[in-house]
Amino acid sequence: MKASMYRTPILMLTFLLSSLCALSQVPKHEVRAVWLTTLKSLDWPSVKATSPESIERQKQQFRDILDRLGRTHVNTILLQTRIRATTLYPSRLEPWDACLTGKGGRSPGYDPLQFAIDECHKRGMELHAWVVSIPVGKWNDTGCKQLRERYPRMVMKIGDEGYMNPEYSETASYIAGICREIVDNYDVDGIHLDYIRYPENMKLRVSKSQGRENITRIVRTIHERVKSVKPWVKLSCSPIGKFSDLPRHSSLGWNAYDRVCQDAQGWLRDGLMDQLYPMMYFKDDQFYPFAADWASNSYGRTVVPGLGIWLLSRREGANWSLMDITRELNVLRQMGMGHTYFRSRFFTDDTKGIYTYVERYLDTYPSLTPPMTWQSKAIPTRPDGMDLSQDGTRLRIRWWGGSDRSGGPYLMYNVYAGTETPVDVSDARNLVARRLTSPHLTIEGEDGRHYFAVTSIDRYGNESEALQSEQPYRPTIEWLPNDGRQLPVPALPQDFECTYLSIVSLTGTTMTIRPVGGKTLSIRRLPEGVYILCAVDKKKRSRRIGQFVVKRS
Repeated sequence: MKASMYRTPILMLTFLLSSLCALSQVPKHEVRAVWLTTLKSLDWPSVKATSPESIERQKQQFRDILDRLGRTHVNTILLQTRIRATTLYPSRLEPWDACLTGKGGRSPGYDPLQFAIDECHKRGMELHAWVVSIPVGKWNDTGCKQLRERYPRMVMKIGDEGYMNPEYSETASYIAGICREIVDNYDVDGIHLDYIRYPENMKLRVSKSQGRENITRIVRTIHERVKSVKPWVKLSCSPIGKFSDLPRHSSLGWNAYDRVCQDAQGWLRDGLMDQLYPMMYFKDDQFYPFAADWASNSYGRTVVPGLGIWLLSRREGANWSLMDITRELNVLRQMGMGHTYFRSRFFTDDTKGIYTYVERYLDTYPSLTPPMTWQSKAIPTRPDGMDLSQDGTRLRIRWWGGSDRSGGPYLMYNVYAGTETPVDVSDARNLVARRLTSPHLTIEGEDGRHYFAVTSIDRYGNESEALQSEQPYRPTIEWLPNDGRQLPVPALPQDFECTYLSIVSLTGTTMTIRPVGGKTLSIRRLPEGVYILCAVDKKKRSRRIGQFVVKRS
C-alpha cells in the first residue's frame, strides 16, 4: 500500500473503518464498470496501427488494460465506440476515428470493436458500446464535416463545435441507425448513450417540457430499433449526476431534468432504459442525497453511479483525497448501486492508491451483473452432467446439457467451488469463473479439497439451479522414486517454460530452489517426510510435477 495514503493517524483510521465496511459485504450481483475512453486516445490506444507490428502492440495494450481491470473484478467495459461522428469499427455511416491510426478516416487494418468484444468475453466481462450522441466534434474535423455535408439541417454550430440538433426530427432516426448498425453486426452486451441531452451552451428555443420530449423521442427511437432485434442488449445512458433539485438540497443549477432536458428517471419508469450511469463527480452533500434519490427512483432497474476519480489527480487541476472516493464507494455498496470509474487510466494508474484500495479491500471477489428480470424472467435449465478429469497437472471440468428458455442466442455458464457440499452458489466468494461461453474449464493447482457446481446463465442474466459434483476430485498423485540422497528429475511439462525446480513441504515451506539443467536434485539434507516437486517459470508461477517421500531408515 502506498505510504501517501496514510498521511495522518485519523486518515489511516478512516481508511481502515471503510475497509472493514467493504469487507463485511460480498454482493453476488453488482455492476463494476469503467469508461474506457478512445477520444484523443485518452485511455486507449497510445500505439497507432500503421503496420502489422504496431497493430499487435495496439491489441496487446488493450489486453493488458483488461487484465489489470480483471484483477479488481471489473465486469463491465463501457468502450467509446462512436466518438465524434467517427467510429471504432468499419461503419457504412461514419468514418474511422483518428485515435486508431493518427488520421481520421483511415482503417487500422483490423476491426477493433470485434477484437474488444472477443477479449472482454474471454474474461467474462460485458462490453457496452459507448455512443456519444449529440456532439460531433470540431466543425472542420472529419466526422463533423462529412455529417454536415450530407445533412446540413441536422448539424448546428456552437462556437467551433458541431452538434446534432435535438429539435430536428431526423436526429433521432440517425442516432438510432448508428446504434442499430452496431447491434446488427456485433455481439455487444449493451448500447451506452453519452451526451443524450441538450448542449448546456445552447439557447433553448422551446419549452423545457418540449425539450425533454425531444430528447425522449431520440431515446424512444433508439430503444425501438435496438430491442426489436436483440431485446437482451442493455440500453443505458450517462445523465448529469444530479437528476433535479431535492427538497433540502439544491443542485446549484446543474441537473439533468431542468438544465439539459434529460428525463432519465422517467426513462427507467417507462422501460426505455435498462441502466443509468449518472456522472456523479461531486462529494459530500452534493453526492450522497442525490445518490439516494437515484436509488429510490430506479423502478427496479440498475443505477450505477459514475465516480470522478480523475479528481484525485493534481494534473487535472483537482486534488481530492482518496477518502473522498472510498467513502462514496462504500456508501454506494450499502445502497446496492454498484460503481463506475471515470476514467479507466486514472484507475489502472492507481491514482492516489485507488486501484490498490479496490483490489485489496473493496472488490476482492468477483460479481455478476444483475439480471434483467424486467425484460425476461425465464430461468434456463441447469446442465445435465459434469465430468472431472486430470489433464497433466491440471483439473479439467466438463459439463453438458442445459437449455435457454428466453430466446437468446446462446447460453453461458458460471462455475463455483467450495470445500463443502452442496456448494453455496449464492456466495460470491465461491464464484471461480463467470459467463463462460464454452462448457469446460481448466483449473491449475487443484488440491483435491473442493466440490464444484455449474449453472447456466442466459443473456438476460437469469441463472439456473446448480449442478453439483457429488464428491471432490482426487487427482492422481505421481510418486517420484528416490534413494533418500538424490531425486531423479522427471520429464518436465512441455507447455510450461520451466526455469527453476523447487521442493516444497506439505506445509507450504520452500525447502530448496535449483535452476533447471541437472538430471538429479540433491535431497540428502532434507528431513524424512513427504515433499512436492514444482516447476517454476520466470514470473515465479509454479506447477506441481509430483510428490516424493524421503525415507532413509
